[in-house]
Amino acid sequence: MDGSLIISEDDLKRYVELNDQKKQIDQEMKQLKNKFHQLLDDSIGKEEKGELERGRYKLQRQVRSQIRYHDETTVAKLEELNLEDCIVLVKRPDPDKLEAAIKLGMVDEAEFGDCKRTKVTQAIVVKETF
Repeated sequence: MDGSLIISEDDLKRYVELNDQKKQIDQEMKQLKNKFHQLLDDSIGKEEKGELERGRYKLQRQVRSQIRYHDETTVAKLEELNLEDCIVLVKRPDPDKLEAAIKLGMVDEAEFGDCKRTKVTQAIVVKETF
C-alpha cells in the first residue's frame, strides 16, 4: 500500500449515516412488500403469481417452488422399498474429527497440508463513540 489513502472522521461519519439510511430503507421496503403480498393474497390467492397496474407502474409477483425431501425419513422409506438407486452416498471429511486426530497425534498434519482450505471473510463495522 502506498499510504495515499486517508480515512477521515467525515468518511466514518458518512458511513454511519448511510448505514442508518440503508436500515430505514430496508425496513420501509419490507413493509411495502408485505402490503403488496397481502393485497395480492386477498385478490388473487396465496402463493399465486399475479400483477396489478397503478398509473405508470406495474407490480408483479413471481412464485417459484422447490421440492425438497426430508433426508432421514426419505432415505429410510427408500431403503424399505429396496430403492437404493435413489439414494446418493456423499463422502465428506469430518473436519472436527480430523482436527482432533491431528491434535492427538494419530494423523500427521503435513499429510493434509495440500487438502486444507482456509476461508477468510472480512467485515467492516463503524460505530459512533460518545
